[in-house]
Amino acid sequence: MTTKILALTDALGNLVRFELLPGHRFDTVGVEPLIEGIDFGGLVADKAFDSDWIIENLNERGAKIVISQHPRRAKPLVIDADVYKWRHLIENFFRKIKEFKRIAMRSDKTDTSFTAMIHACAALINSR
Repeated sequence: MTTKILALTDALGNLVRFELLPGHRFDTVGVEPLIEGIDFGGLVADKAFDSDWIIENLNERGAKIVISQHPRRAKPLVIDADVYKWRHLIENFFRKIKEFKRIAMRSDKTDTSFTAMIHACAALINSR
């Protein structure tokens, strides 16, 4: 059994919200509930989030789009390379959370207990 964790962090790399997805689902499936109801000025993401509907949603919000583009995109967007470098904050969050063996090994049997453990680990990371 595999599980994907889609996470939204703030500008400091602190967890804001996350969604659990089955390991075989596309990442874009979890984006809508992840960003719903949250105001933000921009989204920095990798190629997995390069989708027309996500870009349209961000344009409607007036948010800055810093998403690495798929090479096969017909009309690539121009992204701010200096801002894209800050994507390492989300990667750092995942690195820190996977230090906890229970998260890295997906030891919890239910999504509810796995979700609780992610919240507990994120709280511990933020308290350091």
